[in-house]
Amino acid sequence: MPKPQAASTRPQAASTRVLEIRVGPAADALDRFEAAWNRRVERRAVKTLYVLTLPNLAQVAQNLSPARWSLLEELRRAGPLSIYALARRLQRNYKNVHTDVTQLAALGLIERASDNRVLVPWEVLRAEFTL
Repeated sequence: MPKPQAASTRPQAASTRVLEIRVGPAADALDRFEAAWNRRVERRAVKTLYVLTLPNLAQVAQNLSPARWSLLEELRRAGPLSIYALARRLQRNYKNVHTDVTQLAALGLIERASDNRVLVPWEVLRAEFTL
């Protein structure tokens, strides 16, 4: 599964962590890297942009199902939690929450703290779908 790629293309608020979710080919990440590289070579300002690119809308829907979206919302609201505590809050089966957390972590939407609790490091998830 792809992880968010950091690239530099546009400014964002210094304190807000934004992850852009896009539909497109993996080669788009190379284009963003090249643009960031060129800005650095030209000694222009470089701002970090985090982007998760998935190949199609079906992958976005599969990875951000309503249950996973609720999980992200609850985790963002509550702050770092153990998977067990998260499952209790969501009133869902531990195994299913563990599976969802594992998948969302593989995508970079969730991070694990040093004490093994999980958290959402993003304040904003911004989706972009180009036809």
